[in-house]
Amino acid sequence: MSETILSVKNLAVDFKTDDGVVRAVKGVSFDIPKGKTVGLVGESGSGKSVSSLAVMGLIPNPPGEVTSGEILFDGQDLLKVSDAEMRRVRGNRISMIFQEPMTSLNPVFTVGNQICESLILHQGLDKRAAKQKAIELLDQVGIPNPSERVDSYPHEMSGGQRQRVMIAMAIACEPELLIADEPTTALDVTIQKQILELMADLQKKYGMSVLFITHDLGVIADIADDVVVMYRGDIVEKGNTEQIFQKPQHPYTKGLLACRPSLESNPQRLPMVSDFMTDEGEEIPNDIEATKGDKFVRSISEEENPIILQLKGVQKHFPLQKTLFGKVTKWVKAVDGVTLNVRKGRTLGLVGESGCGKTTLGRTVLRLIEPTGGQVIYDGKDITALDPNEMREMRKRMQIIFQDPYASLNPRMTVGAAIMEPMVIHNLGGSKAERVKMAGDLMERVGLSRMMLNRYPHEFSGGQRQRICIARALAVKPDFIICDESVSALDVSVQAQILNLLLDLQEEYGLTYIFISHDLAVVKFISDEVAVMYNGQVVEMNDAIGIYENPQHDYTKKLLSAIPKGIPKTMLQQ
Repeated sequence: MSETILSVKNLAVDFKTDDGVVRAVKGVSFDIPKGKTVGLVGESGSGKSVSSLAVMGLIPNPPGEVTSGEILFDGQDLLKVSDAEMRRVRGNRISMIFQEPMTSLNPVFTVGNQICESLILHQGLDKRAAKQKAIELLDQVGIPNPSERVDSYPHEMSGGQRQRVMIAMAIACEPELLIADEPTTALDVTIQKQILELMADLQKKYGMSVLFITHDLGVIADIADDVVVMYRGDIVEKGNTEQIFQKPQHPYTKGLLACRPSLESNPQRLPMVSDFMTDEGEEIPNDIEATKGDKFVRSISEEENPIILQLKGVQKHFPLQKTLFGKVTKWVKAVDGVTLNVRKGRTLGLVGESGCGKTTLGRTVLRLIEPTGGQVIYDGKDITALDPNEMREMRKRMQIIFQDPYASLNPRMTVGAAIMEPMVIHNLGGSKAERVKMAGDLMERVGLSRMMLNRYPHEFSGGQRQRICIARALAVKPDFIICDESVSALDVSVQAQILNLLLDLQEEYGLTYIFISHDLAVVKFISDEVAVMYNGQVVEMNDAIGIYENPQHDYTKKLLSAIPKGIPKTMLQQ
């Protein structure tokens, strides 16, 4: 039996709101053994991040307050120590990696300065020694040319590099406990794999304990020794990883495990948490194995599914360097000669890491950015040759759902007005009353109430906002939709709902999709064909099953090998 480094007992956290007091954490208890990793799992709003902020003494007061419980760190109750004493613990003995490195790093200081701050404060190093240690730390977390990059600013680094800087800051003082709050959520699978391997190596080196917070059970299987599952502020299940994965007891845990797309199974529809439990938390009997039935592979016929979109040598180059007189001397070839076909009523999955050119290609297809070269032919018309009026007419037929639904919706506009705006621009629907009715019908079609039309975007959850963006895209009755990373930031259960909805809408309206994502398991579930992009080019294209069962290109093999297997590490070691 290993010793316990952190013991949370009966922790309750309340927040005061305009509608009264909300209990975000409802008397939870869990332990973190020394040198072990505990996975804290649950969807947005389950209370997992609030629990971790309470451990760090970072609950904002007001409006938040820890109302009861104990947080025993190495035997000392952190809820009873002074602010000065808590500052000595925080960042020194307990460190935290936050979810979004760009908002956690100060944009006006170099990354070296930010790492040095805690070394000077907690370790008493002078500036020169702290900078040398910062360079060593950057080297340790795999940043290339650390002696140069120590003077870089956060915006000069990629997402994966910024996350590595956050890890370097967190381990600078060799903490006994590291809290990682969704540290890999927005990263590509290959970068995610590197970050997880890095954290495992650092844990071994320093003998750290880790509290790893995520909604992705596939990741938890790879790294955690024990799992704690949270739902609506309560812990509904806890145990060792193998036990949780092999014999889950609570219906919520069963639902979370079932609704993640898998490379092994190919279901017709993804199971959802609501298939396993009611809103009140009561179990609905459900056989997980039965929900994994194989999907019927849709045949493609030349008559029913003619080629509707052709890309011929499409290029998009951005100027990188210019001379004093404006002559471009260096280009970034974001899309570099892409040729592919998309069939009517089917889904083409476009996969690759950040920076491979997939989003640029999607926007170039719709002429949201103008191509540098090549042709985009939609239903026999060369889009690249259309004038602005003809292109506006074509946009009725071609729509896009963006990655971030909150950034896609005007915060000052009700969702009803947002859905009706495309109808007004394209002169559809007739009178205002008819448009309101159409907007209400669309809300109901995407699983929301027409009574919500007068609400604003901030009054909805992330999953609901994504449904509103889908309703807005459908407002002009398009034939073709580009889904640009439209489920990547969502909880797995919400992601399952949106993916099922997209398939239902495709069946109902005969829609054609290009589905852009870096998540290969999601792409396999929703796509008929898959194109793999690397450095602005399509390096491999095949039907969805062929790409996974028989990958040809080394890059495709690398992407597939980086996907979390969802098999507990103890089982892999047997």
